[in-house]
Amino acid sequence: MEELHIDKSLDKATKYKSLLPQIEGLISTEKDTIANLANVAAVIYESFDFLWVGFYLEKNGELVLGPFQGPLACTRIQKGRGVCGKSWERNESIIVPDVDQFDDHIACSSLSKSEIVLPFSTPTFDTIIFDLDSEKIADFDQTDEEYLKKICQLLNQYCIE
Repeated sequence: MEELHIDKSLDKATKYKSLLPQIEGLISTEKDTIANLANVAAVIYESFDFLWVGFYLEKNGELVLGPFQGPLACTRIQKGRGVCGKSWERNESIIVPDVDQFDDHIACSSLSKSEIVLPFSTPTFDTIIFDLDSEKIADFDQTDEEYLKKICQLLNQYCIE
């Protein structure tokens, strides 16, 4: 397998634009959802200076920790709880500039200062939550949301097992 390359000095949008075809190339030859989620988490984690990048999978009415990169994480999250649970409940992306200002934030790591969460689905999972945390206040914006949604669309397209 070829290693992915990203110049960390690039601006955020350019990094994402560079990563999209590389991610598609990586996951387009693999049908397994868990394998692809694991590789996408690793690629994003290695390409940006985010604290935590990972996925929660809806199983039996709750979110269960899936593939991730970063420090230890919460294992189970109820619908409506924390940023991930709210995103799932509303079925919409949420950008939190300062997690200390978000009611009911679940602090899996005290280092987390900002967060972005995106819900999506694949043929094998009705709900997957893509969760990214940063040690920096207001680290996520519409650029992240735009490109992370495109990554979610790729995962929906290729994760069929």
